[in-house]
Amino acid sequence: MHILILGAAGMVGRKLTERLLREGRLGKADITRMTLQDVVAPAKPDKAGFPVDTATCDFAVPGAAEKLVADRPDVIFHLAAIVSGEAELDFDKGYRINLDGTRMLFDAVRLAGGGYKPRVVFTSSIAVFGAPFPEAIGDEFFHTPLLSYGTQKAIGELLLADYSRRGFMDGIGIRLPTICIRPGLPNKAASGFFSNILREPLAGKEAVLPVSEDVRHWHASPRSAVGFLLHAATMDSAAAGARRNLSMPGLSATVGEEIAALKRVAGEKVASRIKRTPDPFIMGIVDGWPRNFEAKRAVQLGFTTAEKTFDDIIRIHIEDELGGKFVA
Repeated sequence: MHILILGAAGMVGRKLTERLLREGRLGKADITRMTLQDVVAPAKPDKAGFPVDTATCDFAVPGAAEKLVADRPDVIFHLAAIVSGEAELDFDKGYRINLDGTRMLFDAVRLAGGGYKPRVVFTSSIAVFGAPFPEAIGDEFFHTPLLSYGTQKAIGELLLADYSRRGFMDGIGIRLPTICIRPGLPNKAASGFFSNILREPLAGKEAVLPVSEDVRHWHASPRSAVGFLLHAATMDSAAAGARRNLSMPGLSATVGEEIAALKRVAGEKVASRIKRTPDPFIMGIVDGWPRNFEAKRAVQLGFTTAEKTFDDIIRIHIEDELGGKFVA
């Protein structure tokens, strides 16, 4: 099996790559080749039981997607995207990457011909939904995105469903919760503070909280995100029917509940490193975000989380990223 990962240098892409390299299989099939793509050079593993190629390119440049699918990968993980805050600040860039690039990729698959029909796993977002919200967003809630990023992802979902309906590919779209705790450095995602206020204090650094502790949001760990991707790549897509896009399970928590979990796991001193500095731009974006979900279809189709409580999310970060230790 040949696997192509777009956005392989990103946090989720790196973790997905590591998992696949470690296991050497996807579902019941042995991996025979991997191709890792990103705009910055993806790290090439020192050891792998199969060939691993890297492609450093902008997949939204005309002709790039055709080259990436020329060898007909069996599974394509489409993780490449401009994140929420950056897509809102740079309208043209957001639409070029998140919409035009996605359409180019799907068309490259369609035009490959010869019966080529790969499984395409598309990472969408809960930003496809916009306020006002019910207490918990169910599977029947409509798309009313309030951000350019959410609009771009919503259009991508429609394209994926239609291209799958027409038999050009076998697509599954997964609406990821905000992934927390993200390792590494802060990025331009408006949701970054959800991770920053936990990751930085655990590393002995101060962190800025730009919103009220009453803000509630939908979360899942990086470990869960990788699990969602793997299941989406191996599940019986026919069970999803024509509705190929699914809201993933997760945990609903307020910022205050996040901080309380940090105190329980790491102590008051660690939590005291959080500094409250309101940011109207971030507050304005967050006001329109979903807070809670009932992800019944995804659960029925076999998607599960690695955590049961927010304490678990923090412990997973300490275990996976900090070697089991933190700066007390």
